[in-house]
Amino acid sequence: MPAGRFAPSPSGDLHIGNLRTGLLAWLFARSTGRRFVMRVEDLDRVKPGSEQRQLDDLAAIGLDWDGPIMRQSERREIYDAQIRMLTAAGMTYECFCTRREILQAASAPHAPDGAYPGTCRDLTATEKAAKDRPPAIRLRSQVTEFTIVDQLRGLFRGQVDDFVLRRSDGVPAYNLAVVVDDGAQGVDQIVRGDDLLTSAPRQGYLAQLLGLTPATYVHVPLALNVEGKRLAKRDGAVTLRERPDAWALITASLGVPDVKNAEELLEQWKPTQVPRDPWVFDPSNL
Repeated sequence: MPAGRFAPSPSGDLHIGNLRTGLLAWLFARSTGRRFVMRVEDLDRVKPGSEQRQLDDLAAIGLDWDGPIMRQSERREIYDAQIRMLTAAGMTYECFCTRREILQAASAPHAPDGAYPGTCRDLTATEKAAKDRPPAIRLRSQVTEFTIVDQLRGLFRGQVDDFVLRRSDGVPAYNLAVVVDDGAQGVDQIVRGDDLLTSAPRQGYLAQLLGLTPATYVHVPLALNVEGKRLAKRDGAVTLRERPDAWALITASLGVPDVKNAEELLEQWKPTQVPRDPWVFDPSNL
């Protein structure tokens, strides 16, 4: 059975905007007869104890999930195997650029919309041997654009460049890990914040290269602070433990107020009810 998913990074407590997105992912999956799976994206910075607090908070607002929780930190060899497969097919190359060089290259006049222009794409063996730093691994993309399907926006065509598959520190990159994991978990519906919309064409293209069917996306508007910026924990009382009114605020923002729990919300909610504008949240309104 196909699935939807939620995949938080355990770098701290979830704020009310994160919980809202998780609830929307659950609603979309359950209302369309899909499984709902949970994944912990813990390849980067992990704050001790935050994974369990995140899972507890999600359960507290009524989310349940199917099957075991997947943790990316336990799947490094699987990601490396996919990179080896792409490399054997001539679809990768080593990149020795520093972060500063990448920023400069992405802002150069010949780099379309900030894309990596392929600085290291055709280095010779001699040029590689002269480098004094470990390389990242980039995809040797054969396209410059790819089209994905978004349930709120229809067809979205976006940029695809030679994006990183494995960082120079050896850590698998986000774009690779999420595609491999979604394939492994049977995820064909991805609900997430619309700040990630521009990464979807890269992920859809990579899925196709790996023999997977690109998922359908639902990029939902973010929760913003009163300044119109993306809501963050530094904005004040924004976590479930700090907001006794969190459930009421979230459901009201979805246009379904006065429901007591997630099951009751599921009975009344329809995918067409997703707001098309960001939710502006004022933490001072306790």
